[in-house]
Amino acid sequence: MSLEAYDYPLPPELIAQEGVEPRDLARLMVVHREGPFRAQHARVRDLPLFLRPGDVLVFNESKVIPARLLGQRPTGGKVEVLLVREKAPGLWEALLGPARKAPPGTRLRFLSPKDLRPVADLEAEVVGVEPDGVRLLRFQGDLMAHLEAVGEVPLPPYIKARVPLERYQTVYARRPGSVAAPTAGLHFTPELLERLKAMGVELRFLTLHVGPGTFRPVKGDVEKHEMHAEPFEIPEETALALNRAQAEGRRVVAVGTTVVRALESAFREGEGVVPGAGETRLFIRPPYAFRAVDALFTNFHLPRSTLLMLVAAFLGYEKTMAAYRLAVAERYRFYSLGDAMLIL
Repeated sequence: MSLEAYDYPLPPELIAQEGVEPRDLARLMVVHREGPFRAQHARVRDLPLFLRPGDVLVFNESKVIPARLLGQRPTGGKVEVLLVREKAPGLWEALLGPARKAPPGTRLRFLSPKDLRPVADLEAEVVGVEPDGVRLLRFQGDLMAHLEAVGEVPLPPYIKARVPLERYQTVYARRPGSVAAPTAGLHFTPELLERLKAMGVELRFLTLHVGPGTFRPVKGDVEKHEMHAEPFEIPEETALALNRAQAEGRRVVAVGTTVVRALESAFREGEGVVPGAGETRLFIRPPYAFRAVDALFTNFHLPRSTLLMLVAAFLGYEKTMAAYRLAVAERYRFYSLGDAMLIL
């Protein structure tokens, strides 16, 4: 299917610039995979009405780090740094701009975004360039201990407002490593999680650290698009719970596309979801046979994006585009801080 097939008109004012409060007051469109297209309109806090006791809700507990840094070369020139992921202790993949000013051997110190003064005890050297242009930075000093001082929230480019890190973070975030939030989870409050548990819904967690590739647009031939590698880890208790639910005919509900990609990447025929750590470049688009996920809670995604293609693979292309047309007509809020959709 052509890239143009995944385009849709979106009025700019429907791009959410801030999240609603409380979080679960966001609107929720509920659509069904089976039968003709039909949609129900609710709020995220109504989620217990659409789930059943025994359902397993799976969350990504990755925590966003302030991954946008401002580096300075010995000559005084500034270099923007976006951390991608840690490959080994102290060794990070990063996107640098302008890249031509940071060839291998370049040393950087880092400036506080508050006053542009150098932060003591933290430097890095460009030690390599990967085929896709990503730089390898070796840090001297404890980067994680300094991140709050040198880093800023790497908000998506379509969010123009200043959003505090705590609002661009899920309430259950526990494992630092993402440069973008697993945004479907931003809708959940502690109170909603407790209500779900009280009605008999199982809550399970995994980790997939979201990279900047989540903002990377698809260009040209969809079949030739390559996903950036993202690390994930599935605890043994999560894998056991999911495989038990599948064997008993209970639904596995993924909260967000990151959870879908992690579970589908970890699924093995005859074994189910296999626990452990790995990385995924899985690009899910129609046609795709889902093996680990029965339902999906997600946001409304960008046109021509891999996230929209994943939704189309799960719900079906025609129903997906019908849902998006309806969301625009009904003035739903779109993208990271917008409203949500539940696909059953």
